[in-house]
Amino acid sequence: MPLNYHADDILVSSGARPLIYAVYKTLLDPGDKVIYPVPSWNNNHYCHLSEAQAIEIEVGADQNFMPNAGDLAGHIEDATLIALCSPQNPTGTVFSRESLSEICQLVKLENKRRLCSQKPLYIMYDQIYCELCMDGIQHEHPVQLEPELKDYVISIDGMSKAFAATGIRVGWAFGPKELMAKMRAILSHVGAWAPKPEQVATAKFLKESVQINNYLNWFKSEIDYRLNSLYKGMTDLKNTGYPIDVIQPQAAIYLTVKLPWKGRITKNGMLFAQKDVTDYVLNTCRVGLVPFKAFGSSSESEWYRISVGTLHRDDIPSIINALKSGMDGLEKHS
Repeated sequence: MPLNYHADDILVSSGARPLIYAVYKTLLDPGDKVIYPVPSWNNNHYCHLSEAQAIEIEVGADQNFMPNAGDLAGHIEDATLIALCSPQNPTGTVFSRESLSEICQLVKLENKRRLCSQKPLYIMYDQIYCELCMDGIQHEHPVQLEPELKDYVISIDGMSKAFAATGIRVGWAFGPKELMAKMRAILSHVGAWAPKPEQVATAKFLKESVQINNYLNWFKSEIDYRLNSLYKGMTDLKNTGYPIDVIQPQAAIYLTVKLPWKGRITKNGMLFAQKDVTDYVLNTCRVGLVPFKAFGSSSESEWYRISVGTLHRDDIPSIINALKSGMDGLEKHS
């Protein structure tokens, strides 16, 4: 089912970030509760900027780091916003149809319970990587699954990811007209508008469906090659007994890798904490990974993000070999 929105339901800004900020400032009073999974991107900072109360739900690899209705159910009674992202940054994983549908049902029933007695419960749905799903992976949207939620879902999208256009600051939100009007008023004082030439160029570009499909077919094949080559290389290491794990990529430009090396001994001493593991990866293996701690997970989380956004094909074997060499330099737990 296609998504149908009127022009008044859409707001264009200088990228996705001002729109996310405007969602928070529009919906939340100081102390209002925001539920979001960790790891996830920057929700903690937006809670701080809007003086909201963050309710962080740490989700594990057994769920591909994507929250389900059961994770959220115990927290929604007095919450104002659920912040979701699919495909997810940093994990490169997506909501299944079943899991997202169950979350939608949860929100629908909660809003029916509230009626006019308190603020509605909204979903902010960041789908900026939605064009970058791998073959066989379906991107799902809350309003497609549950049309009754149209008045309670604000979606975030933009040019920067699918079109490798981080320098073109054009993003858009779509949702209830009344909320878009309030977000527009906030951003008018922030001055976060996309430059008119970029807006005009983007509008013209997005009508070129043949060229866009050709580009995305090429672009996605390049991303898929890099992600799956890294995934295969790390899976081969795991299958030969090396202490490493990896989540099969589904979308976006990220691969999720586990480095359970804490407590092992190197030639320079023991890796006492996960921070020591991170330093070892960077300084000894010479590989740049971002720990999930940077995305809200525990400081002792063993999971990391690899981005292939600027990765050359020829670099992949050297990354695998560098990690292998680093693990060859580890002794087992004492």
